[in-house]
Amino acid sequence: MSFLKSVPTVPEVFEFSCDRAEFRTVTDHPGVELYRASIVRHAFEPHTHEAFGFGVIEQGVERFRYRGIEHLAAPDAIILMNPDVLHTGRAESQEGWQYRMLYIEPDALRDVAGEDGWWFSDAVIHADQSRARLISHLLQAMWQTQDSLEFDCHISEFVGMLRPFASNCNDRTPEGAARFAPVIDYMHANLDASISLEDLAGVAGLSRFHFLRQFQTQYHSTPHQMLMAIRLYTAKCLLAKGLAPALVAAAVGLTDQAHLTRAFVRRYGVPPARYQRQVRT
Repeated sequence: MSFLKSVPTVPEVFEFSCDRAEFRTVTDHPGVELYRASIVRHAFEPHTHEAFGFGVIEQGVERFRYRGIEHLAAPDAIILMNPDVLHTGRAESQEGWQYRMLYIEPDALRDVAGEDGWWFSDAVIHADQSRARLISHLLQAMWQTQDSLEFDCHISEFVGMLRPFASNCNDRTPEGAARFAPVIDYMHANLDASISLEDLAGVAGLSRFHFLRQFQTQYHSTPHQMLMAIRLYTAKCLLAKGLAPALVAAAVGLTDQAHLTRAFVRRYGVPPARYQRQVRT
């Protein structure tokens, strides 16, 4: 069995044939996913990953919204995203942007780093070109290798390159996070149900529009955007496990498979069935 599992990228992944994206998972490395893309016209809707996202812009300029702030990422910019933070993405330059990412779940990062509680305050690092180019080289090497030992060495070096930018999130509690944690848990537990603003406000113990204002202040997104992001990330996990797209759509509360396809492409850049083939043999 191949160490890395994927299928070739094809033009019809996106609405526009100039856009490309591809995922890969790594055998015997649960919680690690590689991604590369070249995007000219596609605009990613708000989405999230229950994983850290680390990468480098190789060409062009990306504009993305993260934690309520608009960021520009130019060539040799290092991208550092924490888990469960909604973000967008679109081209700022006419030629689009090309980038590579590694998504790694907190438990997997802890295993590689040998310590827990990493957190990144800066979403973009512009002033370390030599480190960015080494990170980009390591991402490419991890994509290409078929050797498990070589991959382990690369990812260890990769994580070590990021250590100077990390702080310890165990030293602080994000304001408002405790209040809304039951709301996020409620969303996860009721993905296949019809959820109302009144339901969520009741969980938080607030009036409907007081809840709405406070939630948007905390997460820089609406409850509906958060719910859809959680639904689509859950769909991504179920697809990776081999569940049929039609069943995935029902499991996460979407109308049908067509609804899943539209929503999945807008957030991850590939249709559900294509993503499933890319990450499974």
